[in-house]
Amino acid sequence: MNISNYIGIGCCFALASSCQDSAIPEKPNIIYILADDLGYGDLGCYGQTKIQTPHIDQLAGEGIRFTQHYAGCTVSAPSRSSLVTGLHTGHTPIRGNKENHPEGQYPQPGDTYTIGKMLQEGGYTTGCFGKWGLGYPGSEGAPENQGFDTFFGYNCQTLAHNYYPYYLWHNRDTVWLKGNEGTAMNDYAPDIIQQQALEFIRNNSEKPFFAFLTYVLPHAELISPQDSILEMYSGKFEETPYIGVDAGHPGYRKGGYGSSMQPRADFASMITRLDAYVGEIMALLEELGLDKNTIVIFTSDNGPHIEGGADPDFFNSSGPLRGTKRDLYEGGIRVPFIARYPAKINPGSVSDHISAFWDTMATFAELTGTKAVENTDGISFLPALTGKGEQKQHDFLYWEFHEQGGKKAVRKGNWKGIKLNASKPEESLFELYDLSNDLHEDNNIADQHPEIVVELNRIMEESHSPSHIWNFGMGAAK
Repeated sequence: MNISNYIGIGCCFALASSCQDSAIPEKPNIIYILADDLGYGDLGCYGQTKIQTPHIDQLAGEGIRFTQHYAGCTVSAPSRSSLVTGLHTGHTPIRGNKENHPEGQYPQPGDTYTIGKMLQEGGYTTGCFGKWGLGYPGSEGAPENQGFDTFFGYNCQTLAHNYYPYYLWHNRDTVWLKGNEGTAMNDYAPDIIQQQALEFIRNNSEKPFFAFLTYVLPHAELISPQDSILEMYSGKFEETPYIGVDAGHPGYRKGGYGSSMQPRADFASMITRLDAYVGEIMALLEELGLDKNTIVIFTSDNGPHIEGGADPDFFNSSGPLRGTKRDLYEGGIRVPFIARYPAKINPGSVSDHISAFWDTMATFAELTGTKAVENTDGISFLPALTGKGEQKQHDFLYWEFHEQGGKKAVRKGNWKGIKLNASKPEESLFELYDLSNDLHEDNNIADQHPEIVVELNRIMEESHSPSHIWNFGMGAAK
């Protein structure tokens, strides 16, 4: 990838090409771009002022931007499980970041019905490029057993912390990165993954495809190649070096975050690099004559992180929201959501429709004429995307999080309830906010509305299906 020419790309998606528009297939291609730990306020179109994101901003200008879209959870694995299954975290098989040693995470059951399987049945070629995190290599939860014809990237979300890894995975094969042997830093994994994603799109341009691009940017660690993108930010901010896990440490390239001498510049450049990837994808779609009949979605798996030297306060990464990753406040779960599809979506649209990751399967099913799982928590938001038809609304949204003592949250209308210390009922705390006049969740009004507290507590209890693993530590496997 000639990413060093990014500055010259500007804000235009088009590439010079002699290709003519190919015949539009019956079903749209789908490109779903999932950033890692990108906050609600990290993009220019959502108010960011310090970081340049021209291609993503243009994506929003040519499509629709949602203001009330929610991730599946506040950390990676359960959020992604919710996305691919159409189930919220009270029902989805993976409800937490449970590690497998020496590599990978607790596997999603092999018989789980996923977006990948649904689209395969509908005639789509499916590919996942980036981070997986839903089952260790060779397990029933590995991507090849969850509906993806091709996978390239990090199987393990812990090893995905490091951007100069020793290897990546191509389906079941290990791909060794010789440029990273020892302490060398020559093969920047996100760039390599991007090249594979572009190749997948090019190779499948004559048939319907689903490209699930689960990029690891801008998750800590904060490390960028020394190129023109980093030069845009080097020396621009006051910096406090972050000293992390480097060569000689037992956690080196095993998930420990490496040091960064300029963490703010690295963070900003990682988001702009992600933006460059989006620009390359859109340029390729136009070159291939696919841009009009491809829906491109961009979002994030949860709120911004604070690890590895990241400074979400400096960048206002949560925007007007309270909280970050691992919170069930809005900043931990409300995420940017942008969709572009010229055949169906009016450019420059903005929607305040309340939606969540578990709506994606139902939406894709309606969009493609395929069949979603019957037992779903999702509601298609295709009418909100297109402005056509009656948009159904959720009665409530529910989340649970199995770290930090256990947390639950419900949004019902403008009421937002959060339960803390859920693993110890005798010590649990309940907070209630009215998002219509307290978006930042500053004023806990639980004692003023006991009837609302009772109702949201009831929803929390009824929304959690029994699990021998995910039951807030009460007799569960750790």
